[in-house]
Amino acid sequence: MSDDHWVAPTVLLAVDLVILTLRESRLQVLLVERGVEPCQGTLALPGGFLSHEEEDLSAAAHRELAEEAGLGPDQLHLEQLGIYGAPDRDPRGRVVSAAYLAIAPRLPEPVAGTDASGAYWTPVTQVLSGDAHLAFDHEQILTDGVDRAREKLERSALATAFCGPTFTISELQDVYEAVWGVPLDARNFYRKVQSVDGFIVPAGPTRKTEGGRPARLFRSGPRTILHPPMTRPHGQTSKETA
Repeated sequence: MSDDHWVAPTVLLAVDLVILTLRESRLQVLLVERGVEPCQGTLALPGGFLSHEEEDLSAAAHRELAEEAGLGPDQLHLEQLGIYGAPDRDPRGRVVSAAYLAIAPRLPEPVAGTDASGAYWTPVTQVLSGDAHLAFDHEQILTDGVDRAREKLERSALATAFCGPTFTISELQDVYEAVWGVPLDARNFYRKVQSVDGFIVPAGPTRKTEGGRPARLFRSGPRTILHPPMTRPHGQTSKETA
């Protein structure tokens, strides 16, 4: 086609947010109930359009997070997850969305605002199993976000942030099982953790477990990138669907 007859398509830019945390020992995602059409009343990831031409994508992501869920930029760090631009992803026209991911501990209860009728922490398995339907292509975005979060636990010391200042290896294992969604063999997990120099370090006295047996306490070590990585087991049944 000649450039003289080419007309640039109208494209709207948006942001979508995958915010993950651990609550009640389960990996949960922040969802909002849409208060406006399209998909009014349907659960969705927080997000929206850029407010003006000069607004930066990351600034728009933080603004939407504050407007739709009451979470400020000082509460979590957003990293870009990917770009989603399928022609039919939004009935309002050609919408290209930049998705952002955050996985952080101890996030507060969300507060809905602007065009959201409600904001809720929802177990990830409830969505990925099909029990909860999300608007637009948000189920695919969530799937990609969960995969990224699971990879981060393989290669970084992020899991220790979800424990207290001191923790047992069993408590650390609980974090991995919740995010990865699979049961782990305790002996094998202990061996893997101890093989990564600087991942965790001893933290003094022992703590009695629920069974009454003493367990050694650890704290986060100086290493932030794990080598060798804590590789996920494959081919096992999810803890919450077994």
